[in-house]
Amino acid sequence: MNVVMVHGLAVSHRYLLPTARPPAARFPVLVPDLPGFGHSRKPPIAYGVHQHAQYLSDWLDARGLRRVCLVGHSFGARVVARLAVLRPELTGALVLAGPTCDPRARGRARLVRRRLADLPFEPAWQATVLARDVADAKPWRVWATVGHSVRKEVERDLRRRPVAPLVLGGALDPVAPVRWRAAVAATTGGVSVTVPQAAHNVLTTAGERCAALIDAHVRAATRG
Repeated sequence: MNVVMVHGLAVSHRYLLPTARPPAARFPVLVPDLPGFGHSRKPPIAYGVHQHAQYLSDWLDARGLRRVCLVGHSFGARVVARLAVLRPELTGALVLAGPTCDPRARGRARLVRRRLADLPFEPAWQATVLARDVADAKPWRVWATVGHSVRKEVERDLRRRPVAPLVLGGALDPVAPVRWRAAVAATTGGVSVTVPQAAHNVLTTAGERCAALIDAHVRAATRG
């Protein structure tokens, strides 16, 4: 089963590479950039959750991909949750990493405060990647995407998902905290796994551990 990994807001495929590429990855991985980010085209508006999900649906169809494992991080988790609802026949497995955002963080200012609280727990080397990705996307697009990320439709999509997800995140993550991830797992019938000594950017800083968890989830879905 191919694995499709989707990045969060303000960043691109680059920060997913520690999980997506060998030796960590044990599965075929595709890491597209969402419209407006990384190497993608730059539309004149900032896409919302549904527009990004529709883009990925078309992207998968154009490549003839069927029954994939969708992995989304942060805002990307919202996008793949919506894609799973739109295209259940394509969704062989689902991984929500640090999914945003719980009701206590609904609002741009509150979500930004949580992201600032995450910074002390993240390795400093990530700043170079983040600065490059924000420059590619432009600050206005990042700010608009923050607005899309705090809307309420995530609960609706979680209730309608076609498969039970793996919900993973870092033990130190203040953006998508342990209690919220546990609630997501309970809502979806999924399993929540916490990665020690990692914060919000768990797919960047704990690549080998996350790759092993995703591999086990894909294998279980394939056997099922």
